[in-house]
Amino acid sequence: MSRSTPQVQGTWDTRFAPLRDVFAEAFRSGSEIGAAVAVVLDGRLVVDLRAGHADPARTQPWTRDTIVHLYSVTKGMTALCAHRLIERGALDLDAPVARYWPAFAQQGKDAIPVRWLLSHRAGLPALREPLPAEALYDWDAMCRALAAAAPCVEPGAPVYHPMTFGWLVGELVRCVDGRGVGRFFAEEIAQPLDADLFIGLGPAEEKRAADLTSLEPPAELLAAFEAAPSDGLPLVALAFVNPMGTGDHNSPQHRRAEIPAINGHGDARALARIYGALARGGTLGGVRVLAAESVERARTLEVEGVDPLLEI
Repeated sequence: MSRSTPQVQGTWDTRFAPLRDVFAEAFRSGSEIGAAVAVVLDGRLVVDLRAGHADPARTQPWTRDTIVHLYSVTKGMTALCAHRLIERGALDLDAPVARYWPAFAQQGKDAIPVRWLLSHRAGLPALREPLPAEALYDWDAMCRALAAAAPCVEPGAPVYHPMTFGWLVGELVRCVDGRGVGRFFAEEIAQPLDADLFIGLGPAEEKRAADLTSLEPPAELLAAFEAAPSDGLPLVALAFVNPMGTGDHNSPQHRRAEIPAINGHGDARALARIYGALARGGTLGGVRVLAAESVERARTLEVEGVDPLLEI
């Protein structure tokens, strides 16, 4: 390995030596700046690797304590919160959302059931009314806007909700439980499992977060922008960038906010522990994330088909 190539650190079971080699090759080839990978198998951590740097300038090493922005992996954590409430009978999959969140009944949304929020069928993959950039960090403003909005696609049809999923499901959790989704996740899942994963960072955790490289929009999305009529952006653009712009994902404001579709921060071990528990019927190390029957309900196929939002 050359002097300029970061050394892979950590531990791995010899059965996973090929995985370690693939991970190392990503740094030899120059395709990675910093990363980590972990595997939990049968309740045991069998891979825990890290390498590289936690900043694009390559001045800060990626350490065992580094956490990173998880983007849509956060959706799974948010859904887990809802499934814990379903398991204890506080939330009914087939009840209307408006039973728990009365304001959601506006604009003909009174009959939309809870299960449609969890399966991207709420009819609100985007907000058509443009919102200012600062609304991204304003929980109440986003939930008011979603409650007041008319569906922009037919409810019941599967259409990916890239940003709105987090506020929709997160507000449902808050309405039922009283805790915000970040606190609920911390107290009910992350802390009991000793999983280093957060939805909304505090100052101490913020210092451990890796800085991201700039994220270039896909060429297809840029083309959709360019082809937009003068009276508005296409739905796919609004779904990803309304509130207008995506903000600076390395900023304290972004890291501290609760944006539970995209801005969870954590390490690879945390994700391996959480999904490792689900893979074993919902329990790991004596900590129950979900009962086995709840895991089966959560993984049952709800709907399938071609998503028109992403069929650019």
